[in-house]
Amino acid sequence: MKPYSAKAILNLALAGHAGAGKTSIAEAMLKLAGATDRLGKVSDGNTVCDCDPEEIRRKASVSSAVAPLEWKGHKINLLDAPGLFDFAGGAAEAVRAADSVLIAVSGRDGVAVGTEKAVAAADARGLAKAFFVNGLCDESARFYRVFEDLKACFGPAVCPVVVPYFENGNANVYINLLEYKAYDYANGAPVEVEMPDMGDHRLQGLRTAICEAVAETSDALFDKYFSGESFTPEEVIVGISKGVKAGTIMPVFCGDALLMRGMEQFLNGITWLLPSAAEKAAEIGTDVNGEPVELAVNENAAAAAICFKTIADPFVGKISFLKCVSGKVEPDSTLLDMRTGAAEHIGKVVLMRGKKQEEMPFLPAGDIGALLKLSDVLTGDTLCAPARRVTLDGIDYPAPSLRMAVIPKKKGEEDKLAQAIFRLMEEDPTIGYENNTETHEMVLSGLGEQHLDVVLSRLQSRYGVEAALQTPRVPYRETIRKAVKVQGRHKKQTGGHGQFGDVWIAFSPCDSEDLVFDEKVVGGSVPKGYFPAVEKGLRESVEKGPLAGYPVVGLHATLYDGSYHPVDSSEMAFKTAAALAYKSGMPQADPVLLEPIGTLQAQVPDNNMGDVMGEVNKRRGRVLGMEPAQNGYQIVTAEVPMAEMSDFSIFLRQVTQGRGSYTFAFARYEPCPPQVAEKIIAVGRN
Repeated sequence: MKPYSAKAILNLALAGHAGAGKTSIAEAMLKLAGATDRLGKVSDGNTVCDCDPEEIRRKASVSSAVAPLEWKGHKINLLDAPGLFDFAGGAAEAVRAADSVLIAVSGRDGVAVGTEKAVAAADARGLAKAFFVNGLCDESARFYRVFEDLKACFGPAVCPVVVPYFENGNANVYINLLEYKAYDYANGAPVEVEMPDMGDHRLQGLRTAICEAVAETSDALFDKYFSGESFTPEEVIVGISKGVKAGTIMPVFCGDALLMRGMEQFLNGITWLLPSAAEKAAEIGTDVNGEPVELAVNENAAAAAICFKTIADPFVGKISFLKCVSGKVEPDSTLLDMRTGAAEHIGKVVLMRGKKQEEMPFLPAGDIGALLKLSDVLTGDTLCAPARRVTLDGIDYPAPSLRMAVIPKKKGEEDKLAQAIFRLMEEDPTIGYENNTETHEMVLSGLGEQHLDVVLSRLQSRYGVEAALQTPRVPYRETIRKAVKVQGRHKKQTGGHGQFGDVWIAFSPCDSEDLVFDEKVVGGSVPKGYFPAVEKGLRESVEKGPLAGYPVVGLHATLYDGSYHPVDSSEMAFKTAAALAYKSGMPQADPVLLEPIGTLQAQVPDNNMGDVMGEVNKRRGRVLGMEPAQNGYQIVTAEVPMAEMSDFSIFLRQVTQGRGSYTFAFARYEPCPPQVAEKIIAVGRN
């Protein structure tokens, strides 16, 4: 593919709800533009964008994919984003690299949660937006009902551009309202036909929708429209063009990607309406002093690019996808990784279309390409010319919310499993991992059950490590509630030198995460040289509490008396005596089990407030308050025991249909209720 200037490049993310047909739309665009010689189908596992083995097996996108095409003097970089919420990281990558977002909407199901999320993601980055209502050849498709839903959800900015004409339930004719022309697809290729009679009522409604959208683009047009004056055809065309590029108008196209209907009008429309990279790809970064720097889309400037996606395949090698914002990324050049400060030698620059590579002479400003074998470059890194050091905004990934303990099925493969997870984390930053030294578990985090299932499948297929998941253990604690004084006496005669250590220790509660050790020995009843041995014996003992073997916190131990033998006493004897005092005294000090409490902040729609608050109460939580968020959402703040939160992400997704989100952070430890503590203690003792 020949190099294109930024004025002729469109970076377009395909987003929307799962099942709306994003990958099928991409496939139809690629076929129509001649970028592929066949029309692949998701059901057959032969599409360009869904080329990962997991995507072929699941028949759904699980990661973002890049697929460029050429159309009438323009290069369109398609960024196919997953619609499933478990793979929202891929959608974040696609939106970060895009200048416009095409939101696929099912002609049968209409506006869904994924539609709302895609619009919100585009708005967060100030990107242009367009809708494509897909699958209109389905008998259950209802375009005009879907269009009214779009208007109701997103307001008068929704503007019809291409609409279907239904005859005997079939959508064979598609009408371009801006050109005022109709095209019949009944025999495959589009044929221009006379404008069908849509009925005055419907036609007037569509014209009104267009005028309302144009009126939103400027105060002058707004005043003209609401004073009752009609727009001229030129005002409509110019108003829609400016409004789409500014993000104040969202054009609506339609068709059927599987049957290739309406696709020519759609491609013509987006190349005319959507902003080019020259108009939208400029960014504001920060220099080494933290000052803002404006980066224009200029091929002759110093290079600056963002790595928005990484593939770390052990068979293919590491591929770093870049969006060049300024300058050129050229082979055999050197760029600086602003995260590491290291100079990176650039080898080949390639164009990626699914899994196929095509070498590029260079990557110009505004374009998207990939670099091979940059081992230290991670997703979100900025690569720039050493002469102008600048850092671009990274990617705002959703935080992993589902935590599970991961266990290798073969003993001794713990290190191999951990290394494989680290490799997957390079490719997917929404994966979280920690080695919990307290519970002795490897804890894997993700965005949901399907996400973690894909992780396990890739661990096996790519790295040969089989693993299983289980609910992670909760790091309970134990403490005491009253003070006691006890003796620990260790005496043993074995012939020759014996062993003798005798200590009196006072145990009392205190506010400390660690053991607080003091000595108040008078008269030399215990020599100073044995104090460290007594402390060591206690520190080893507090690792296991008297109730269920969990670590003890909030313990103040004071050595105040004892005795020794000039011959038989030793450090080991006093260490053992301290352990005996601990073992004897702790059950007498009214021990109690402590459970970790976390602070939950859940952002949920107003309609789901009651459900979430009720669920918090069921999980032994306390609602601390609520405050309004934007767009009909509320933020519920509560304190909930960590033991009750293992499946909260699944509940929240079900009850809010994926609209809700939450964060959960450890706050403190509290005494566990007796009925709950009994079960935990019983399990701990077994």
